[in-house]
Amino acid sequence: MKFVKIVASLFIVLAVCTASTMENKKKGMYMVGVSASFTDSLIYFTDIQFLDSVELDKNELLPMRGQYSDQLDSYLEQVKGMENRTCFIYFDEKKDKVEKTIKKMKEKYQKDGKSILRDLGADFKFSKAVEY
Repeated sequence: MKFVKIVASLFIVLAVCTASTMENKKKGMYMVGVSASFTDSLIYFTDIQFLDSVELDKNELLPMRGQYSDQLDSYLEQVKGMENRTCFIYFDEKKDKVEKTIKKMKEKYQKDGKSILRDLGADFKFSKAVEY
């Protein structure tokens, strides 16, 4: 009887540990968009956003990444009236890596003194790219 209790206890501990490990692993990607233009000094940054169920492909690239930059470009054209902008997407599975990249980028633009940085804030949200 004592053996059955020990085995049952171990099984419960194993189940709890497995469930908590699976819960912490989110599938998805952290993304941020940056938009610049060669004709003006305004540079727009989106908030860092988490898109669930988006994963890197076998080459460690974001599938359909062009659609994400198109989403930002379309938003800026339609809502802000900003045309002819170049949009970039930065992504990683770890939020701190994306934060570090954007921090460096903002410091670089602020250092030159010619750029005006604007955050889009919660106004813009990425949506999962759809395969055609």
